[in-house]
Amino acid sequence: MKITTRFWISLILALPMLVEMILMPLTGWMLPGGKWTMLVLTTIVMALSARPFLQSAWASFKKHHSNMDTLVAVGTATAYLYSIYAMFSGKEVFFESAAFVITFILLGQVLEEKMRNNASDAVEKLLDLQAKEAEVKRNGKFIKLPIDQIVVGDELRVKPGQKVAVDGEILSGNSNIDESMITGESMPVQKQVGDKVIGSTINSNGTFTFKAEKVGDDTMLSQIVELVKKAQNSHAPIQKLTDKVSDIFVPVVLIVAIATFLIWYVLIGASVANSLIFAVSVVVIACPCALGLATPTALMVGTGRGAKMGILIKNGEVLETVNDVQTVVFDKTGTITLGQPQVTDVIGDGKRVLQVAASLEESSEHPLATAIMDTAHTKKISFETAENFHAIEGQGVSATLAGQKAFVGNEKLQHDFKMSDKLKSQMASLQDQAKTVVLVGLNDEVIGLIAIQDAPKETSKEAISALKSRGLKTVMLTGDNQRVAQAIASQVGIDQVVAEVMPSDKSDQVQALKASGKVAFVGDGINDAPALSTADVGIAMGSGTDIAIDSGGIVLVKNDLRDVDRALALSKKTFGRIKLNLFWAFIYNVLGIPVAAGVFYGLGLTLSPEIAGLAMAFSSLSVVTSSVLLNKTKITSKVETA
Repeated sequence: MKITTRFWISLILALPMLVEMILMPLTGWMLPGGKWTMLVLTTIVMALSARPFLQSAWASFKKHHSNMDTLVAVGTATAYLYSIYAMFSGKEVFFESAAFVITFILLGQVLEEKMRNNASDAVEKLLDLQAKEAEVKRNGKFIKLPIDQIVVGDELRVKPGQKVAVDGEILSGNSNIDESMITGESMPVQKQVGDKVIGSTINSNGTFTFKAEKVGDDTMLSQIVELVKKAQNSHAPIQKLTDKVSDIFVPVVLIVAIATFLIWYVLIGASVANSLIFAVSVVVIACPCALGLATPTALMVGTGRGAKMGILIKNGEVLETVNDVQTVVFDKTGTITLGQPQVTDVIGDGKRVLQVAASLEESSEHPLATAIMDTAHTKKISFETAENFHAIEGQGVSATLAGQKAFVGNEKLQHDFKMSDKLKSQMASLQDQAKTVVLVGLNDEVIGLIAIQDAPKETSKEAISALKSRGLKTVMLTGDNQRVAQAIASQVGIDQVVAEVMPSDKSDQVQALKASGKVAFVGDGINDAPALSTADVGIAMGSGTDIAIDSGGIVLVKNDLRDVDRALALSKKTFGRIKLNLFWAFIYNVLGIPVAAGVFYGLGLTLSPEIAGLAMAFSSLSVVTSSVLLNKTKITSKVETA
């Protein structure tokens, strides 16, 4: 039975008893049937509305545990069973206390569920932004089809004002696209042939066609929703502490309740009914249901807000770990730099140097190889057939061209091949300019150099500055040579450089840095997967329209390095709210126990069980409200607030 149904049942049945409570002192009016009517009404409430509390408490008891439902069950069952005894003994009954406590507790849960659903649905509602249909090319003509009929490889047309149906790549035309609902970026993004487009984004002005690359559950939007759902259902490690505290807290409360009854009945001489009311009030007011809501509600709101900002936090453990991070390590290519290296200089016989390099790099997918191939194609350099191809780990490649041994690689190769002093001097000069130098050789001799430069992103310096403002140490980890790495690091303000690291050794370097504190690693999520997994917190830069990167605990959809600082800020705010919620969940209930126990009875300050139940409901509601207010909290970079 749903919580809302159980609430309405208990409310409707408890209302007649409430009317009697109000009218009886004023007019003497009583319910028809008196105590028997109250017994019937309360029995139905206990059987239908309170049953889940009783079942949960009994299941925990059988496992030698206790939970929040234990307190609710004990409190209401005690009031109910005593009232049955009192009814046949001619004493005062308080059936209404049991019914009202259940009603108020369910009221709190209904309000909690509504607010939690609002927080959770905020992300799922993104799916409603999807286009319902699209113009798809079939048999040479564009026709409108439902989105579920689109398949990978279809050509689609998007006109101004229309939504992009699925993820893909532009084939013709250009436009500005509003991607704010996915990336959080408020400004429209200019797109042209070859650029990726994201499903559910809105086309502003131009008309273009694109090829569908991801449909259904594979689209970026679906991946985001799935990731956020998993994050919202995860648990932060601090939740385990909460569970342990609950195991101790509940028995202690029951002992305090028994002690309260004995003190009032045995020592003070109060009636059984009054003593029992104090004891039941202690049980009800102490029930920290808010404790169970403190972590999941904040986690739900925090991860949901992150998704709207283009920051995907995968689980609660990441949120907690981020607070202790002392060092942030960055990959260089594609993270700090644009990841689009270009050839800037060719030293030696330009045509021959490019011909040898391009012939060996033709089948390579390395970014530097791509830069060489692009230049060779632009200059219309003809390739030769490479034979006996061999990769030299961490150094380069070698092969045979027309019977001659050829090689292309980094400066580590100079120790194995002849190289003139002039070329060595030129290489050092280029490296000092933050250029990566590729050596090209034939027959054991370096015949030329190709200088390639990958410039830092415009936002890298600002991003690094923001992290340093938080007191974090910044490190750049790269396979590039020391001179180039140091030059890039100086431009963006990196504290420490670890250069000339082979891809397979990156995780070892991260492990070594962890000896001095928690480490976050920022990389592209593909080549850097081992390092991302080794770090305490892996932060993966979103690549194209694919954000399903398993290695990173945080994914930055916009590929904006400034979002590293925003991700840390959001994580700290969310975890801070969890701790605040836990504090108030405990304090609120603990402070109420003395009042419920009758310590201030002489001052006229008491809490009846039903009022205690109402107070407990609002305790839970206040915690949920605190979490929801995370949506209003300002998340800014340290640089933005400076």
